Amino acid sequence: MKSLILFSITAISTTAHGYIQLPSGTTSFTQYSGCGSPACGIAANGFTAAINQLAFGSAPGLGAGDACGRCFALTGAADPYSPSFTGPFKSIVVKVTDMCPVAGNQQWCGQTTSNPRNSFGTEFHFDICEDTGGAAAFFPSGHTALTGSFTEVSCSEWSGSDGSALWNGACIKGESAPLWPGGVGCGNQGTSV
Repeated sequence: MKSLILFSITAISTTAHGYIQLPSGTTSFTQYSGCGSPACGIAANGFTAAINQLAFGSAPGLGAGDACGRCFALTGAADPYSPSFTGPFKSIVVKVTDMCPVAGNQQWCGQTTSNPRNSFGTEFHFDICEDTGGAAAFFPSGHTALTGSFTEVSCSEWSGSDGSALWNGACIKGESAPLWPGGVGCGNQGTSV
């Protein structure tokens, strides 16, 4: 008699230069303001977000990463500071226009290749822009930090429009690139943390 052994392996997909870029997964969420000068170099007037540096695809000061212009459906599921809160939770679609750097944001955006999960156990983090209305549409009243999930989607599902380039080298080509991990939009710059 032959026996069949089944097991599961969770693989982390790394891309060029060691960045971790997946089309879906678990994530944490916070909110920020002052989104008018994003790391991708192009602001937008729809719901936007910064993504953690290890997923963004560039180190601070090197310009746009491959996450720039990609759109994601975000869904909240829990408040790590209020575990008894059961919702209601919301979903929105955002476009990535900015980076949440490791420096100064270790708790949420401190993922590195040697330790790919933040202090909340997620490989990804989305910092949702307050200025574009995304934070108000996503977070339940009185809750400003959540965990949940994300799925990369076509930017045809995003409601908004892009602004003009703020500097040379600005890029948000992810909106027209095939979904991660295979599709390259702006490309990855430098090496990951």
